Amino acid sequence: MTSTVLKAGAVALTAAALPFAAQAEYPEQPVEFVVPFPPGDLEDIYTRLIAEEFQETYGVPAAVVNKPGGGGGPFPGAAEVAKADPDGYTVGSFVIDIPVVGPLVGIPALDPNPFEPIGSFLTYPFVIASSASQPYSDMEGLAEYAQDNPVALGHFGSFLIPTQVTLAHAKLNDFAYDSDTAFDALDCNTLASGDADVINTNLQSVLPCIDEVNILATIGDSRIPLTPDVPTIKELTPELSASLWNGLFVHKDTPADVREKIAEVAKTVIESEKAQEIADETGAVIYWRGPEATVAQIEADAKTLAEIEALLAE
Repeated sequence: MTSTVLKAGAVALTAAALPFAAQAEYPEQPVEFVVPFPPGDLEDIYTRLIAEEFQETYGVPAAVVNKPGGGGGPFPGAAEVAKADPDGYTVGSFVIDIPVVGPLVGIPALDPNPFEPIGSFLTYPFVIASSASQPYSDMEGLAEYAQDNPVALGHFGSFLIPTQVTLAHAKLNDFAYDSDTAFDALDCNTLASGDADVINTNLQSVLPCIDEVNILATIGDSRIPLTPDVPTIKELTPELSASLWNGLFVHKDTPADVREKIAEVAKTVIESEKAQEIADETGAVIYWRGPEATVAQIEADAKTLAEIEALLAE
């Protein structure tokens, strides 16, 4: 009788333990960090550092996958992340526009916003630039020139915040761009080829030819250390207080413990000497803001964008 009871108890205990044994601890398979832009930009560089650290920390493959949107901004790439299983094996490295503008662009996977932030870590040194051969070297000169001459603007997408800020600044200063076009890459070649007269892009993209371009203004809350004499759009037009930042996002159904593991790795990377060296070289501003602070930033940015949209619609 005792032997039978003991055997039955052992079977019951084994059966009860099976579900727990089947649930392997995250991560147990490769992790993808999706950057919905071409490789080489700051969000790509920092996300690669995070992926490398994740792989070293947890011993599973981790890699950055670039999924640019073909001149239409980052939204198609973000939609792929939204459709992935909410298990932490697909992590989005997203600019501000995805949570703020994404639900407005008509892509079902992004409306309503399916993402929640793990944290944000980068503010871009974003600039408005032109070739040094152009007959203007600042925004005032551009405004005067555009009164009587066509000026083509290159950007990463018409709905993106830097583009909206650039167009709003023109309207508030009584000029307009003759045309504007979205590109996957905006760099020295864009200006040298004449594909655009003025571009808004990351400072890093024009650093190789910095002596051949004019930085007309920067987009952000403060001046960029590498271009300390160039004013911000906010200084020129106080109504346009906006900056471009990047963070890590997962589907809102992703478990909390999984998010915490990703956040720990990302924070370690952003606080490293290597990350600061890159910031010093490129003018980037780096930090670690957790999910609550990032949500507050998203709410403030959404309000600013709504004001800019109303201005452009007038």
